[in-house]
Amino acid sequence: MEAEPTTTEASPRSRASEVLLFASNFLRNPQMLGSIVPSSRSLVNKVLAPIDWSRARVVVEYGPGVGTFTAEMLRRMRGDARLIAIETNLEFVQFIGTSFPDHRLRIEHDSAQNVARVLRRLGIARASCIVSGIPLGSMSKELQTEIAVASRDLLEPGGPLCVYQFTSRVLPVLRRTFPQVRRSVEIRNFPPAQLFVCKGPQTTGAASR
Repeated sequence: MEAEPTTTEASPRSRASEVLLFASNFLRNPQMLGSIVPSSRSLVNKVLAPIDWSRARVVVEYGPGVGTFTAEMLRRMRGDARLIAIETNLEFVQFIGTSFPDHRLRIEHDSAQNVARVLRRLGIARASCIVSGIPLGSMSKELQTEIAVASRDLLEPGGPLCVYQFTSRVLPVLRRTFPQVRRSVEIRNFPPAQLFVCKGPQTTGAASR
């Protein structure tokens, strides 16, 4: 019998802490966040909509920040699923580690470009889906490509890479890497966000680069 998902919600006090921590990090390094406030509920719902939560067993998140998406993913996930969140900012890593006491969550202080190594270390071969909020558009084309290819090669057949950005600069790299890329815009967010749902080959095995 399938286990019931664990409800994970932030308290009003922790929400205030989220906004303060997010804003302070934005002011120190705006290129790494893109917005001074966490994502809106409408953006979270739209980004997560393409994922089949009844089947997702391994969910990977790039750049969880203060956990806005993390909390909702934990709420939607199966009780026996796993969420691997990869974050380069140590303050965010520590915040999430203390804010989300959920046995399904593993927070890794690492970079998305090392996702294959992270999953291998955890004994995981494939991801059911990947959600990415890292600022790919501000990275070099080489790093964009490295992360996109690593993501494609780790996804289960038909599994989506769900990307949200505040620019469309990464779109050419995504289209070169994935055979299917669907683009949309969420205007009920500040600033308005670009969304890309990328799907790789429908059969197991890496595609040509």
